[in-house]
Amino acid sequence: MYFRLVSAFVFSLLVFGNGVMAQKLTPDIRYVENGHKRHVLDIYTPPDSGGKSLPVMFWVHGGGWQAGDKSDVALKPKTLTERGFVFVSTNYRLLPEVGMDELIGDVARSVGWVHRNIARYGGDSTRIFIGGHSAGAQVAALICTDDRYLKKEGMSFDFLKGCIPVDGDTYDIPKIIMTSEHRQAIYGGKMFTFGHRQKFGNDPEKHVDLSAVTHVARNKGIPPFLILYFSGNPDTRAQALRLEGVLKAAEIPAKSYGKDDSNHIRLNDDLGKPEDPATQEFYKFLDPLVRQIGRSDGKRPVDRQ
Repeated sequence: MYFRLVSAFVFSLLVFGNGVMAQKLTPDIRYVENGHKRHVLDIYTPPDSGGKSLPVMFWVHGGGWQAGDKSDVALKPKTLTERGFVFVSTNYRLLPEVGMDELIGDVARSVGWVHRNIARYGGDSTRIFIGGHSAGAQVAALICTDDRYLKKEGMSFDFLKGCIPVDGDTYDIPKIIMTSEHRQAIYGGKMFTFGHRQKFGNDPEKHVDLSAVTHVARNKGIPPFLILYFSGNPDTRAQALRLEGVLKAAEIPAKSYGKDDSNHIRLNDDLGKPEDPATQEFYKFLDPLVRQIGRSDGKRPVDRQ
């Protein structure tokens, strides 16, 4: 697992095959001027990205909206920069210091900063993928379906190429609240004092509004989705299939994939291992979308022939 680097420009030597590849990290970039200490992001770039315009993977860490760090990225920066991506991992303010709206707004501000500035790091501002794990999956899916967040940053879905939520259980928040509380009532145990109901505002209307499934509709420009989940968890499986079904009903390309020999943490940490079946699905999703040519006018890219 990656250790956190603190210098401004660092080369982490990655040995693979018969050669050595250097990966460049620019850490702790402020995306809000004079902002909170967590208004920072890391950018990983290939060593030879100069003069190129590479697709961008923007990642949102998990941690129950209360914990976690942008350094929790495991193999993803290494494997994706090897495949010609710029990889961005962001921090954001956490519960209970701020509410869920502010937390999601922070991530959207970070995406906006990336869109405006990533060209300086060799990235293509018209080819941005957004992914996230666990709590980060909920945030990623919501930002990719509810365009109000990006509109506040002067963006639209036209600049997004795809969304990859990993093992989230909150794409339909009312359903997970009913499921978890019903389970507690049947099998006993103290009711949650800071569970999903409270984290998302303790207001049923907010629960609906902060659910990605609420905002899915035809002709909004919502990008394609790959929804990864651990099939041994009935909650993340049900939520993945729920989101996939809503997206497909709106004629938005979507696929869910469940990995069985895994768990919530390993599913995320193993992304990038060549023999990992979820990684293979990940690349099968990314590769055809990356082969599309970006448009500087903000319109949808066209396929490269």
